[in-house]
Amino acid sequence: MQTATTELSATASADAREWFRAVREGLESLTLAPYLGPAASTTGGSPASYDQLAEFFGKKVALPKRARGNPWASAQYVEGQKLRASVTRIMAEAFSTPVAPSPLQRYLATLASPLIVDTWYDGAMRSALSTRSDWAEIQGISRAGIGESRWYRGYAADGAEIPLDSVRSQPTLLYKPHGGVVPAQNFLISDADYVEVLTEIDIQTPIPELVRERREKLGFVYLGCRFHDQLLRNYARQIAKRSSGPRFAVVDPRQGMTRNEERLFAELEVRVLVSPWADAFQRIVEG
Repeated sequence: MQTATTELSATASADAREWFRAVREGLESLTLAPYLGPAASTTGGSPASYDQLAEFFGKKVALPKRARGNPWASAQYVEGQKLRASVTRIMAEAFSTPVAPSPLQRYLATLASPLIVDTWYDGAMRSALSTRSDWAEIQGISRAGIGESRWYRGYAADGAEIPLDSVRSQPTLLYKPHGGVVPAQNFLISDADYVEVLTEIDIQTPIPELVRERREKLGFVYLGCRFHDQLLRNYARQIAKRSSGPRFAVVDPRQGMTRNEERLFAELEVRVLVSPWADAFQRIVEG
């Protein structure tokens, strides 16, 4: 199926108005799960894109040409030449400046969403949720050097690590599949981090059971995301697997879409709105 692409203009076409109505209604009726990328956060002192994260690595380490411009290859080079601790240190430094929640994140935090997927490493969505206590978090973790077979860890609203059964009791689950700087500096970032994940992700083992359960009654809306890398597409595809739909996305015309992104959206039957991210996010928040 081809993606249904709607162009948002200054006059706000009828199709665009319907897109916003459906997304806002889905979010507020708790039938749409937000799937957030780097651009859903405000820009600040931390990297706000994969390109910026790659640049940060390049400022900290003399990288070979093959690793420049690629954050995953950069992290792998550091891990191979130094130690895993060096990767964690660089990532922690990259995201050491707290990022204030964006208006979009603050709006989402007012909803009792069963599932919020946040794919970026900053703590902005966690900060937005800090006014509440009825939520918990699951983060993907690197298995490098930990001597255990877990794929993820659970955290309470106050940042304390908790059993996954305790996460289940909370109405809102914040799921950070690639980890995050807070509360415990969990980072999936090097190529090696993803080798085992990508080996088993087709059978869903690295996806938390609670995520798999909650998505069955949910669609997704992709906000501030790019899927230009195969790794990111694999995660999007597997997290959405067996979800009920519908699915929506905002594509910023300044970013455009690669052919592979177009194929992904067609495969997932995503209704795509072409609009500057900031304009679309404001419209979602204001209703």
